[in-house]
Amino acid sequence: MSKPSTSAGASIKELTLRGVAIGGIITLVFTAANVYLGLKAGLTFATSIPAAVISMAVLRSFKDHTVQENNIVQTIASAAGTLSAIIFVLPGLVMIGWWQGFPYWQSVLVIGLGGILGVMYSIPLRRALVTHSDLPYPEGVAGAEVLKVGDTSEGAEESGRGLRAIIWGGLSSAGFAVLGSLKAVGTEIGTAFRVGAGGSMASASLSLALIGVGHLVGLGVGVAMIVGVLISYGVILPILSSGQIADPAGLADTVASVFRSDVRLIGAGTIAVAAVWTLIKLLAPIIGGIRESLASTAKRAAGEQLPLTEQDLSGKVVIGVTVASMLPIGALLWLFLKDTPVGHNALGLILVSILFILLTGLAVASVCGYMAGLIGSSNSPISGVGIIVAIAAALVVKAVHGTVQGDELSALVAYTLFTAAIVFGIATISNDNLQDLKTGQLVGATPWKQQVALVIGVGFGAIIIPPVLNLMSNAFGFQGAANAGPNALAAPQASLITDLITGVFGGDLNWKLLGIGALIGVGVIIIDEVLKKTTKRCSLPGLAVGMGMYLPMAITIMIPIGALLGAIHDRWALTAKNPESAKRLGTLVATGLIVGESLWGVVYAGIVGFSGNDSPLALVPDSFAGAAPWIGAIVFTAIVALLYRRVRKDAQTVA
Repeated sequence: MSKPSTSAGASIKELTLRGVAIGGIITLVFTAANVYLGLKAGLTFATSIPAAVISMAVLRSFKDHTVQENNIVQTIASAAGTLSAIIFVLPGLVMIGWWQGFPYWQSVLVIGLGGILGVMYSIPLRRALVTHSDLPYPEGVAGAEVLKVGDTSEGAEESGRGLRAIIWGGLSSAGFAVLGSLKAVGTEIGTAFRVGAGGSMASASLSLALIGVGHLVGLGVGVAMIVGVLISYGVILPILSSGQIADPAGLADTVASVFRSDVRLIGAGTIAVAAVWTLIKLLAPIIGGIRESLASTAKRAAGEQLPLTEQDLSGKVVIGVTVASMLPIGALLWLFLKDTPVGHNALGLILVSILFILLTGLAVASVCGYMAGLIGSSNSPISGVGIIVAIAAALVVKAVHGTVQGDELSALVAYTLFTAAIVFGIATISNDNLQDLKTGQLVGATPWKQQVALVIGVGFGAIIIPPVLNLMSNAFGFQGAANAGPNALAAPQASLITDLITGVFGGDLNWKLLGIGALIGVGVIIIDEVLKKTTKRCSLPGLAVGMGMYLPMAITIMIPIGALLGAIHDRWALTAKNPESAKRLGTLVATGLIVGESLWGVVYAGIVGFSGNDSPLALVPDSFAGAAPWIGAIVFTAIVALLYRRVRKDAQTVA
């Protein structure tokens, strides 16, 4: 393995043109996949480990490659992939009819400026939260191990094996999705049923991508989501739908409507309380981390010599870029407001929004960076943070503007979404940045070069995300939007955040339902704290419970199944010749499941958009519709079983 030099004057092949090019290509694939998955299921996946595996397979053909260069590639790809979480906010502008699509340069600048600020805000936190911290950074440490192993002579074979795992998973999930597009198999099974005077439903989406998501998030999150499903569908939905089912033939439509309008709002209350509790618990360590970072900066300014592995972008650059970013942000906000019904109040709204972005962005970066270090980027409650940011932005804007009159409502909702999107960009990147810097620390990388790579990754993501969003909007539409088709994407977080902001301005937000959800959240938090104190391994993450309550069961139920399969595989991996490698192969095949189905979703969206037909590939006659779900379930189960069997077989060949 190459031995990095860490002295102040040494130089390592690290930030290279070919590394940037490879990172850009990987970014295109993973960012598109993450956008589709986020719009469909409300979840995104961490891209650093699969990006590292692909990078190693490519760069190995160059004799002068280094582990640090591979690290730059995964840094670029993970930054862009993480930035995809902006879809938790931005589609709301289409849902309310303010945008008919996603204007390219306006979207690029909103996404890019928020992402760059996320990089800048998290730089001062590196020494406190990475170098001098015992935070586990699960994905960062795992990514470093992948890079180190791949850089050895034995690593060539493992890199190839890992790449094959991604490819097999991708081809399997894409193949099943293609069969679904042909209508040869059903991709969802479900039924509605009576429960006393009310009703409920049970459904499952036959999605291999969701199996992959479950494998990655783990059994603890999976169990918590099941608890959320039981609360929503087993208790709340039957109670709230009681007495509303006049016609048995309309049972399914009635319970679906009650779930969308009422149950989801209760779930939102649970998510919000869980997110606030997480922030409260993190305040003390965050403040301590910032103090340590400032002390370290003062020592460097006094002339302390630092090795390459401790050299960040200078404080002057960080402050300069942050302040300079406020100018284009102010211009964007003015262009957004100037021809609207609230344009007369533009100056006051823009000034308070810039102040909100500056201050809230710093808090969000600290919180998200710490949470990513504590529980990992994939498990970090980024959507819960987004909900809090959106509500706070709405309250601030409403306080500045005053009474909402006439057609000002939609303009204020749109403006708040636009402002919240910038802060959410900060949150998504800071949720990823410190994880990447931890990987860099463990492989002897230069922090400032990684920070430049993160900015480059933000640029790639900002360029790629708007066209993919437009493709999805034109082909499928978003649930609740005017152009929503029969296969409209749920975009659950964007829908929820839009509803909450609208409720704040319109005064019709059902605070009672939110309050019920908040009380449930308090109960879950108490149970979680008791479990953590009385058991070694048991917990009940409140945000995961809230997501189980909020997301449709068709999506939610597959994630715990995937989590169970992942737990079974990881337990088996302990008996393999190389447990870490066997476990990693499971992670990579799960990533392939996500990427394959998601990329087919992007391709299919293009076919739908080009043809103008909602089901352009439906070759199987409608008479087959009754059998299709059962055939789909059999084929789905067979693919999952064969894939995990293949992973075990490959793992047994590892020395």
